[in-house]
This record gives sequence, structure tokens and C-alpha cells, in this order.
Amino acid sequence: MFPTYDVIVVGAGHAGCEAAVAAANLGSRVLLVTMNMQTIAQMSCNPAMGGVAKGQIVREIDALGGYSGIVTDRTMVQFRLLNRSKGPAMWSPRAQSDRQRFAEEWRMMLEAHPLIDFWQEMVKGLIVKDGRAQGVVTGMGLEIPGRSVVLTNGTFLNGIIHIGEKQFGGGRAGEKAATGITEQLVELGFESGRMKTGTPPRLDGRTINYEAMDLQQGDEEPGKFSYSDTPPLVDQLPCHIAYTSQEVHDTLRTGFDRSPMFNGRIQGLGPRYCPSIEDKIDRFADKDRHQLFIEPEGRNTCEVYVNGFSSSLPEDVQYKAIRKVQGLENAKMFRPGYAIEYDFFPPHQLEMSLETRLVKNLFFAGQINGTTGYEEAGCQGLMAGINAHRAVREEAPFILRRSDAYIGVLIDDLVNKGTNEPYRMFTSRAEFRILLRQDNADVRLTPLAASLGMNHLDDRLARVREKIDSGSAIEKFVRELSVEPDQVNGFLSTLDSAPITQKGKLHNILLRPHVSLSDLAVILPDLSAFLAPYDRELQEYAEITMKYEGYIQREQEMVDKMNRLEDMRLTDAFDYHQLTGLSLEAREKLSRQRPRTIGQASRISGVSPADISVLLIHAGR
Repeated sequence: MFPTYDVIVVGAGHAGCEAAVAAANLGSRVLLVTMNMQTIAQMSCNPAMGGVAKGQIVREIDALGGYSGIVTDRTMVQFRLLNRSKGPAMWSPRAQSDRQRFAEEWRMMLEAHPLIDFWQEMVKGLIVKDGRAQGVVTGMGLEIPGRSVVLTNGTFLNGIIHIGEKQFGGGRAGEKAATGITEQLVELGFESGRMKTGTPPRLDGRTINYEAMDLQQGDEEPGKFSYSDTPPLVDQLPCHIAYTSQEVHDTLRTGFDRSPMFNGRIQGLGPRYCPSIEDKIDRFADKDRHQLFIEPEGRNTCEVYVNGFSSSLPEDVQYKAIRKVQGLENAKMFRPGYAIEYDFFPPHQLEMSLETRLVKNLFFAGQINGTTGYEEAGCQGLMAGINAHRAVREEAPFILRRSDAYIGVLIDDLVNKGTNEPYRMFTSRAEFRILLRQDNADVRLTPLAASLGMNHLDDRLARVREKIDSGSAIEKFVRELSVEPDQVNGFLSTLDSAPITQKGKLHNILLRPHVSLSDLAVILPDLSAFLAPYDRELQEYAEITMKYEGYIQREQEMVDKMNRLEDMRLTDAFDYHQLTGLSLEAREKLSRQRPRTIGQASRISGVSPADISVLLIHAGR
């Protein structure tokens, strides 16, 4: 009934979708198995993509040939570039998406790929022979053969939904949990754990008084995520900001005795950086109010998402508290918020390729690895799909270093540091933020993806070369153009910046704080004429390269030093307990996690610089 697939992807969330297209675009024959064909790429929580650090990840996914950026651009209803008041290393794109259109667009793109097949059913187990994944077993007992398997189960593995004192099995509201896989993996020797996440209530937008809230518009000149020719965003929808109050908090507290979070029924650890509303008012009892973002779910629906009000309190308490918020006094609820508890597998059990160490050709991606967020899931799926394809062909794994991408930081953190709470990406996790900006993801990563054999990126690769050449041309022009004092001093005075006293190069003016190419083009006709053929994003890329040249060079020198450690291999069979110079903790951690390089060893929690010195001496350095 079934052919032998190169890659079988279990789960069609953000990780599963990216895994499927990555493997298929490299030439693998892929089967995407999902419990429900109607929920492919569903935005289970907030209807948004990107955000701080997450936006950089979406651009990196796009630069590597993934589809998340394209789908977002085609279906977004609002775009904002966050942290614009800070340095460019912090700039992070974020988009509100049309939830229904997002899922529909993803499914259309998947169905358009000739190498992707679909099967709707629960997977209850794996076919494992001689320590290698060789297919899956479905709930009906069907055995589907495959040369590799990627598990992207999200919150479905033994999922339990909590609303107040009620609890029931489920992987998402209205959908049943998946069983069997965890039990089999534990029998095979895997370590498992429990995590939780949550989602807010959804409201009827027709019953909301938006006039009583603060308006939050999108950018006047909206950007996009994809480096391809996706359509520009027009007719943006607004979001709104509301606030809780002491009255709201008091109402919520009346349900604490029935809260699964406070009475101990939830055992899994929740996300530190996206806590439930009851957790917020308990942990930050000194705060009189908390922000709520009222976000539309799409253009053709009145359903509204209340960002910041995630809750597992009883539905009647949620309803009463919501109606105490200014602007929501008459709000009707479509469905209450809930918490969901699910199985995950601590990611120290993975190789950097996301292949499991215990079973060859078996890959994990997404929440099964302890992460949270569409973007974190999508990038893991992309990397797992690429490496599943390469494993089947016995090719070396494709691994991104911490200096290559936020994706590299995320996977390195997971594998070498592990996580005991849902992992979320932040700019602060990346030590090379100036190199890993959102504006240069294509320059960093598209050539790498093209070298893997992703032929659909040929046009993109030509654009990258053109971008680099154009940036160099802009830089050359700015460095060579001279300006007179009377041309720029009036502008400089508006910035309280010191005037120039003699003719000088424009480049020196550009290096000053708060001076941009676009501002200078307004007062300098020659510059304006030269920049006219170049779009805004390309001009910004060139400007950042010039203004931060010294910082970029300094970070690159740090990267070169770090990479020398990354190139120093450690043998998997080495007995760390023989090195008495290592601390006891280091011997234990290194023996457990088996780092492949000294660079990886240096990032394991509990391994000190002194321990690394011992390893370097042992390695003859």
C-alpha cells in the first residue's frame, strides 16, 4: 500500500511543515502524517509570527529555503519592526497573521509539492530495527516503511488539557492526544519529562469597545520576512492595548483555590517568559496592572486573541475577570483559555543534527525538544528535514554554528545546555548579535542552503550576490563623496551634533549617532540621485555595514577564536573519569552529554574554564 519513503514526518505543525518541505526540496520522497488534515500549520496560540529574536529566526528560515516567511508575508494583516529605537542587532520583525489564511496557504504550498504525500492518522509507534528508525506504525496498525523519521509531535504526546478543576486528554482544544510513542521511546532508553504551556480566551470582537483602548497601528512602511518577491502588505488592521486592574486581579484570585497551577495538578514546568495571568499577578503582586494586547485573528472573522491573558482558571472566573477590563465590559467569550501538559524529551539526547543518539535516522524537532514558539519549532523542523535527507544518503550532517545563525544558537543551547522549562529564543542568548542581524540573514545563509542542493534558491543566490555588490557600491560612493559645511551643518544642528568646519567625507558624517543615509539623502541631491535605484532595505544593509564596521570586525575576530575550539574534536568513546584534573561535575556532565568538540564542551553547564584547559592539554594544545 505504501512505498518506502525517504523521510516520514510525524506531525504537521510548524516544525513538521518545514521538515517536509526541506527534505522534499532536496529531493527526498516525503510522507507527512497528521491526525487531522484540517489543522495543518494551525496557529494554536497567538496569530502572529516573529518578534524579538523570533523575527530573526523567520528570516533565517526563509534564507535557508523554508516557507514560513513566504506564508507570513502572504497572509499577514499587520507588520511592525520592533526595537527600532535600539541598535540594528536588536531590530526584530513581527507580523499579525490571518490565522485561517496562514494555515490555508501552508497547506496549498505543501500540496503543490510533487514529492510530498499525506496520510491522516495517529502514529502510535516507530519501526526500529538494528538501532535504526525504519518507519512508523499507525493507530490502525498500518506499517509505513521509511528510511528516516522526524517526530514533530508538538503538545500531543500524552497531552492533558486543564481548565480549573476539569482535565481531559487532548493535544489541542477539540483534538485528542497522541499515545504510544512516549512509552516506546522510554523502553528504548530515552529520558522523558513533562512541560506545560497555555493559551488565552478568545473573544467576540463585535462586543469589544475599542474606543476605550490604546490604538496600536502597524508601521507606515511595512516590511516583510521573505527575501523573495512576496506581495507588499496593504490595508493593515490595527491592534489595541488594554490593561488589567486591581479589580481584575482580585477577581482572578477568587479562583486560585481551583487553579490546577496552584493546587498541584499540573506537574510540568511552564514558560518563564510567557506566564499565565494568574502566575503574573502571583509573582508580581506589587504590580497594579498588566498590559493586554487585543489582536485580530484575521480579516474575515470577529474572533479576537487576548495576548497576555493566558489562563487555566475556571471558565467562569476567566469570564468575570475579562469583563472587568476597560473596553471588555460587554465582551462575549468564544472559548476559555486553558493549560496543556505534554511529554517532551530532554534535548541532551540529540546530536547537533537533531538526530537522536540512541536511534539512528530518528530526528526530533519542535516542542518534543522542550522549546516553545512557532519560530523555534519551524527552524528545528527545517534543520531536521535537511539532516534526515542527508542521513538517508549517508552525507555529513548540516550544522549551523552559534556564529552562523540564531538557529545555531538555539540548537547548540538545547543540545549542550539542555532545558528544564520551555525554551524561548531571545537576542540576549546570542553572543554575536551584530553578526546575526535580521537584515543580513540572506547573505549569511542562502549560499549555504544553495550548496546543499536546494535548486529553488538559484534566483535567491543571484540576489544575494547583487545585494553584496550593491552594498559595496553604496559604501564606496559614501566614502568618496565630499561635503561642504554649508551642505550639512543646518541638518547637524537639528541633532545637536557639532558642525564641521571644513570640507570632509560623507562617511564621517554618517558615523555620527542619529544620522542615517535617508536623512542625508534629503539634503544632498547627489546622494539622493545615487541611492534612487536601491530599495530601503538595501540602503539600511549598507548603512549598518558602514556604521558598525568596527564592532562587526571585533565580533568576527571572536568568532575565529571560538571556531578554533569548534574544530577540535573529542572522541565519543573517551573516558572522562580517567582525567583526574577535571572536576567531578565536569566528569559527570561530559560523560553524560558526550560533546563532539571542545567548543561544545565549553558550553555545557558545570564545565568550567579550568576543565576546558585540562581538555586542551589532553588534546595536545
